[in-house]
Amino acid sequence: MKYSIAELAVKAIKAWYENHQICIMLEDEREIRFPVQKNNRLKNASVEEISNIEIISGGTGLHWPLLDEDLSVMGIMEGRFGGVI
Repeated sequence: MKYSIAELAVKAIKAWYENHQICIMLEDEREIRFPVQKNNRLKNASVEEISNIEIISGGTGLHWPLLDEDLSVMGIMEGRFGGVI
């Protein structure tokens, strides 16, 4: 997979679920959030499924193993939340 320079520069160090939002702490200490309702798989998932978040690809992506869902951190920052209705 090819990455842009911007994608490699923006890295997550922590991700969690809180108050119906996915929260991401970036390496530069910025925090970004988005509502789970923005993603088809997340919005219909249980709290257990949503809360099980892995940081992948050196911090450039998030993975929900119980849902088989992946999102890039840069995509989230650009407003692409995957499978939006």
